Amino acid sequence: MFGISVAELCVIIIVAVLIVPARNWPDVARFLARVVKFVRGIIWKITDASEKIKTQIDLEKPIDDLIKTTTDDILADFSLPRKKTKSVKRKTGRAK
Repeated sequence: MFGISVAELCVIIIVAVLIVPARNWPDVARFLARVVKFVRGIIWKITDASEKIKTQIDLEKPIDDLIKTTTDDILADFSLPRKKTKSVKRKTGRAK
């Protein structure tokens, strides 16, 4: 948990209990509860934002694929050799 082993956490708790007087423990508990609530709120916001970004990327991916295939099809049509057509000479109705 956060790079702290269980033994280190126990030492921190014991030192905190020895340093903080008993009459301040409720205040410390309220402060820790606010910190935990704040951190949870941040985590929820980050998770929600990442889900929205993931959804947006998933929505854009098919559009990108469609654009790429359409572009490839158009470029492929340009690279095809043109069929030779017989040139038809038109007769003009002018008198010489």
